Amino acid sequence: MSKIGIIGAMELEVEALKSTMDIEKTVTRAGMTFCEGTLNGASVVVVRSGIGKVNAALCVQILADLFEVTHVINTGVAGSLNAALDIGDILISRIALHHDMDATNFGYPLGEVPQMGITEFPADQHLIELSALTMAEVLPELHSVVGRVVSGDQFIAEKSVKERLIREFRGDCCEMEGAAIAHGCYLNNIPFVILRAISDKADDSAHMDYPTFECKAADHCAKLVTALVAKIK
Repeated sequence: MSKIGIIGAMELEVEALKSTMDIEKTVTRAGMTFCEGTLNGASVVVVRSGIGKVNAALCVQILADLFEVTHVINTGVAGSLNAALDIGDILISRIALHHDMDATNFGYPLGEVPQMGITEFPADQHLIELSALTMAEVLPELHSVVGRVVSGDQFIAEKSVKERLIREFRGDCCEMEGAAIAHGCYLNNIPFVILRAISDKADDSAHMDYPTFECKAADHCAKLVTALVAKIK
């Protein structure tokens, strides 16, 4: 039977899920509260990881070791790097990568963690397909793209940085946890998908748009995740 780990970096990204799930027990590890129970008939563990890649990676490892999850969904908000993704739209990950990893002086491609032999962490194809199908069912009014998540420990709010991420990584959205979650799932052989609702355009307007649209964007992701978990077997 599947047990699905659902990770959001911030409370607003998981509060709607926790309010509708049947929580059977809670466990605290590394300052994170893991809520285990059922959501829309599926066995889940919902957790707020905290912001940033270290928190996200620790969270995945705890889900793997303590809860033995079979799948991971990362839900939350992101800045758009793709002109086809407007505020409120959804990005479904095809791959994720670190945009702030740079060991090019040693001959590694930009974004590759040294000695790993992999730069891009691929999401599970079945979860991608289920996510796209579910998106069409529950949020038909919204546009979605299957694409590239680029992650780093910084909030992107400058046009010049946005343009660099597009140029160097061909990113579709940028945020601060997805690649670390993908990295952790890859090492633990856990199928994953990252779902990101667009809260801002990752440019000079981001500092204004993000607070305005983050709650609505998070609600979109929560609705998608709630419907998606029931389809995962």
